Amino acid sequence: MTVRIWDAAMGATLQTLEGHSSCVNSVAFSPDGKQLASSDRTVRIWDAAMGATLQTPEGGSSGVVTAVAFAADGKQPASGTDANTVHIWDAAMGATLQTLEGHSGWANSVAFSPDGKQLASGSHDNTVRIWDAATGATLQTLEGYSDLVSAVAFSPDGKQLASGSGDDTVRIWDAATGATLQTLEGHSDLVSAVAFSPD
Repeated sequence: MTVRIWDAAMGATLQTLEGHSSCVNSVAFSPDGKQLASSDRTVRIWDAAMGATLQTPEGGSSGVVTAVAFAADGKQPASGTDANTVHIWDAAMGATLQTLEGHSGWANSVAFSPDGKQLASGSHDNTVRIWDAATGATLQTLEGYSDLVSAVAFSPDGKQLASGSGDDTVRIWDAATGATLQTLEGHSDLVSAVAFSPD
């Protein structure tokens, strides 16, 4: 029920962040490294240097906030919930800017495009949705999985999206058209995380 920030070179604990009342499901640094978002049944936004809670945005979950991610400007974290919704927050005020509805299962994972204009979410409903982060409109609904989508990540140029699933596969999608570019097979269990190399 705590979050720790470590000195990666020395292995020393820099901060122990206390305040969550349940298992911490997800953490994400803001792009400038000054803030950290974490989730259990709520979202907390921390001052990474001081270890102080800056905001605890209210609402959005009936029990579990499954994932958090920051937009490129660091001003708008997003969260996925067990209430089948995705929320975009004002990091400074803690207010809800957008509530994105359309999934019919838990929103397990969230990721902003590098320019912050789009947000992807993976769900227990076996789909990925790409949203307009400003308006909340659904831009793409990506289908083809036979099990839940547990992870999403945009490529550094924002043109592709990777997603991992409980059907043991990874898919790489064209973020603009929603077309499947690759289906990567070989895992024997749920793919719980995905990431692109910097190039």
